Amino acid sequence: MPHFVLDCSENIIQLKSPQEIIQAVNDTAESTGLFSKNDIKVRINPFKYYSTGNTQDDFIHVFGNIMEGRNEAQKADLSKKIIRTLKTMFPYVPIISINIRDFEKSSYCNKSMV
Repeated sequence: MPHFVLDCSENIIQLKSPQEIIQAVNDTAESTGLFSKNDIKVRINPFKYYSTGNTQDDFIHVFGNIMEGRNEAQKADLSKKIIRTLKTMFPYVPIISINIRDFEKSSYCNKSMV
């Protein structure tokens, strides 16, 4: 944990390789010092069919899911650093955004916990 899931227009993975995008988000998340390198998970969902404000403009939206316990300043810093990285990689993409959501420790479960 954490999980960073990128929804994007299909054209995004034509501009940069999926592995390059995944590595950039991974490295940026690791650089914050909030997560262990081996715990960071990144996935990309490219969309062929979408509408962004009634246009077909390219977009990237990152859904960041992290374990609760980080403060608002840490989450804001994480968001800004990931957006800066993506903005540098994709200077002509008009829509790049992120939101961070907390997992509750009490309800989180994975395979190794049962």
